[in-house]
Amino acid sequence: MLAHNIGILAGGGPLPAELALKLTQQGYQVFIIGFQGFAEAELIKKYPHRLIRLAAAGEILRALRAHNCKDIILLGPVKRPSWRDLRPDAEGTRILARLGKAIFRGDDGLLSSIISILEEEGFRVRGAHEFLNTELSQEGALGLLEPSLSAWEDIKRAAHILTVMAPLDVGQACVVRNGLALAIEALEGTDKMLERCRFLDQENCGGILLKMPKLGQDLRADMPTIGPMTIKNAALAKLDGIAFIAGKTLFSHKESCIKAADEERLFLYGLSDSLIKEC
Repeated sequence: MLAHNIGILAGGGPLPAELALKLTQQGYQVFIIGFQGFAEAELIKKYPHRLIRLAAAGEILRALRAHNCKDIILLGPVKRPSWRDLRPDAEGTRILARLGKAIFRGDDGLLSSIISILEEEGFRVRGAHEFLNTELSQEGALGLLEPSLSAWEDIKRAAHILTVMAPLDVGQACVVRNGLALAIEALEGTDKMLERCRFLDQENCGGILLKMPKLGQDLRADMPTIGPMTIKNAALAKLDGIAFIAGKTLFSHKESCIKAADEERLFLYGLSDSLIKEC
């Protein structure tokens, strides 16, 4: 057991609270900083926590140190705010200056810079997957169904698209139907991307969603995630299933996802790294 607390920097969604529960079950003490406007306050309120503005870096660092947090975990989506909405405190202004040109780069470059700064400040950044190992994906079919031959062709096509686009630091997800790319994830996230696909109805429908990390992506800060809403929106988009990279994808409420996928007649399939490299 650690002698110090684990700090969770919480964005949106249910995973920060799920992580806090797992950590306490494993004997750790947790302290959550929920980013105002992003964190689910109702979900984290049962744990020691503070709600703090994203750009109030000084207040965030002081709170982490006051609660003796040596290890910290970043988890949950946070949309990049506009300059007008940032309103950094003095420490936030100093950190923004240290980030420099990383502010104008993609999410991977910015997150890598933020991790470096947190480590320079004396914290050790951990990955949520180190503690949510039961929620990690596995290779092969998770539910009752497996990809058809046509779905496999779409998976390979999606993997090729995301691999080619990786140097541009764009998205972790792609929807392909009959070899045609319907959507590539951008700033809006996977669920909004899937909503777009609902209005791109084609004869016979079908198609797949592929989620995979970008080449060189630091999984401590931004591991691809699948949750019940992903299953629901994939079904509404009339897809045949969802593919993901085994061991590099987190599930929120994994058993619920598998049950929902089976009910919707969607496959959930974990791909190996070696298969992706062949695409």
